[in-house]
Formats: sequence, C-alpha cells, structure tokens
Amino acid sequence: MKTFFKIFFGVVILGVFVYTIFFLYQKSQAKPIVYQTTTPFTETIIKKTVATGSVVPRKEIAIKPQVSGIIDIIYVEAGDMVTKGDLIAKVRIIPNMVNLNNAESRVKQARISIRDAQADYDRQKELFDGDVIAAAEFQDAEIAFNQAQQELEAAENNLQLIKEGQTKNTGETTNTLIRSTIDGMVLDVPVKEGNSVIESNTFNDGTTIANIADMGEMVFEGKVDETEVGKIDNLC
Repeated sequence: MKTFFKIFFGVVILGVFVYTIFFLYQKSQAKPIVYQTTTPFTETIIKKTVATGSVVPRKEIAIKPQVSGIIDIIYVEAGDMVTKGDLIAKVRIIPNMVNLNNAESRVKQARISIRDAQADYDRQKELFDGDVIAAAEFQDAEIAFNQAQQELEAAENNLQLIKEGQTKNTGETTNTLIRSTIDGMVLDVPVKEGNSVIESNTFNDGTTIANIADMGEMVFEGKVDETEVGKIDNLC
C-alpha cells in the first residue's frame, strides 16, 4: 500500500513538472500576428465645438430719466408689451434749494422791473396822447415795458421748470414723464416707486428705469474656448 502511494505521488509530481515545463514553453513562444482587413469607404469628416451662452434679443435698450428725482408712478411691469411713446414711469422732481432760491429771486426782481416799466409806459403814453413827446420817446418806453413782460414770463417759466420739470407753454411735453423709445417687451423694471433716480448726462449713465427689447429678432451670444477658435474660422 505504501508502495502504491509512493508511485502515485511520484506520478503526480512528474505530471506537474511536465505541465509546468510545457506551460513555460508556450508562454515563451511569440504569438502569431493577425492582421484585420476592411473595405475602404467614403465619409464626411465633421469638426464640432461646444459654445456655452444664451439666446438674447438683438436690440435691447435701457430707459433712463432726463431729470433727477423720485419715482412717483410706474406704469409697466416685466413682460408687458409697449410701443414707442408709451409711458413707462413718472418722476417727481426734488428741486435744488440753491437753484430754487435763485429762480424765486429772479421772479421777484422781474416783477419789480415790470411795475417800474408799467409806470413809465403809462406816463409816456399820456404824454404821447397829449402830443407832448415824440413817438420815438414813447416807443422806447413801450419796448422797455415789453422786455420787462418777457423777462417776467421767462423767470416764471424757469421757476416752474425747476419745481415741476415743465412749463405752462410746453403742454404734455415734459422730462418728468419717461416714455418708451422703441416697440418691444419690458424685460425688467429694476426700480420701484419711491426710489431715487439720477438723470443721464455726460458725466453719469443715469439710473435704469426699465429694459426694453425687440423680441422679434434674437441672436445667440456664446463663449468659445480659445483653443476652439481655429475650428470656427475653418468652418466659416
């Protein structure tokens, strides 16, 4: 029995040894090169690039006031459709105290001047009607009286303009009424009633009251990586 086991284990060890030698021999052999073949074909090469961005209106403007003051009334809200000339908001003017005081002083001086010119005109007219003075002297008094009237009217208009932003002669034309300058949709109204606004001038862009855009014509604005610009040029 012992002899059988010795022979069995010997055969097993010999078999493992032979298998190992065979396995190592197989690993050492170079694998045959197999070439894959295919049929040629024609296809269009497409170069693609990714640009992130957004679709925006081609024509978009910011409505800004021509006078400084406080927003009294807002007539529109985001999403409303407006046409050129429609009311956007109304601004209540807060007059500068120095300018207001100067304007009031100018009105007072103009009233004093017109009273003096009126008295001189009436006196010269009586003398002219009595053939006491020449027509040229009366004409000088009449011109001075007319000039005093014009100065008073100009002073009163200037005072009203400082207080209210309009004069009695302008009618509905006033800088306090902010109107749309194009047809389109109101995209945003960044101010609220009671907010202070600054007029648009050469030194200041002014406060934006509303953004209006023509939604009938849209464009895509995107950003392209500088490494992709060559692809766009080639495609163009």
